[in-house]
Amino acid sequence: MSPFNTRLNRREFLRQTVAFSALTAMSSGAILEAQGDAPTAPPPDPSAPHMFLVGDWGTDKYIDQQVSVANAMKQWVDVRKIHPEALFLLGDNWYGDMGIGYSSPRWQKQFEQMYPTSHFPGPAYAVLGNHDYEYKISSKVDMQLEYARHAQGTRWTMPARWYTFTYPKQNPVITFICLDSNLPGTKSDPFPWSVTMSHKHKDEQNDWFRTELAKPRTTPFVAVIAHHPLYTNGIHKDNKLLIHEWDDQIRQAKVDFWITGHDHDLQHLEFAGHPTSFVISGGGGAELVDWTIAPEKRGPYGGKVLGFTDMEFRQDGIILRHIDQNAKTLHAFRKSPGGKVDLLLPLATG
Repeated sequence: MSPFNTRLNRREFLRQTVAFSALTAMSSGAILEAQGDAPTAPPPDPSAPHMFLVGDWGTDKYIDQQVSVANAMKQWVDVRKIHPEALFLLGDNWYGDMGIGYSSPRWQKQFEQMYPTSHFPGPAYAVLGNHDYEYKISSKVDMQLEYARHAQGTRWTMPARWYTFTYPKQNPVITFICLDSNLPGTKSDPFPWSVTMSHKHKDEQNDWFRTELAKPRTTPFVAVIAHHPLYTNGIHKDNKLLIHEWDDQIRQAKVDFWITGHDHDLQHLEFAGHPTSFVISGGGGAELVDWTIAPEKRGPYGGKVLGFTDMEFRQDGIILRHIDQNAKTLHAFRKSPGGKVDLLLPLATG
């Protein structure tokens, strides 16, 4: 499939967010510069902490696409001379059959060797996607939790179905709240191997999430990591169930980022008055799919492409870059403490 990308300048973006802000009853939030052209993104800083984000990667049918994205990640590391301290695996970690237990050879082929320690020595934090809940021969949810606990020398990090941590370890600047977004009602397939979390787990997680959001901040930024977007231009459409459950909470807590996969593309959505930047990085290897809302109507960015996201932590804020399977920067923005969002034009050299 041919990629479709759209990029707006900041004046167009501000006009656009005002036009569709009524959809989400905005109150207060992100501040976007509206005058002049967007500044050029600075090159990645090798001395700054970096984290790579990739979702929908554990394909059983499109291995060549997963390989191409993994190679782009390694090329980005080699050419830019950066040292990502962690990976974030945004769900749909394993499509299809994984056999019984956690001894499947796919662990080595598609995780340990696909993202080697030579380039990604740090932890690989993971959340659960809907395909991770497919129950065929055994529970892929239990398998992933067990692999994190018992696989010798692995970087796979999933301490629970939901968990939190701060990053980087030294002088942390962001708190990650990791959720299992497979709530009852998010999956409509009638087949017995397509399941979601239990109502008991949903209630336990919601109580925990409210408690975490209510805690005093210890870092300048807070991000929620899950598999399902609240808002998306992709084939899965805005998730009314999750918006009902969680949108008011993240507004009140002024969560800075909601970062997900699920739609097989790269997206960045901003809504006037909403404090949260919505980032989708679902181009890790699964098949690309079409839009339900054209990205030029709601953005500022959407790319129907394979790729990943580089999250860089600087003194003046956090820069996120969407990068394609050729290791080319497609879109970049910086979010500063206090909520200001600056769109950044990619360097001409990629």
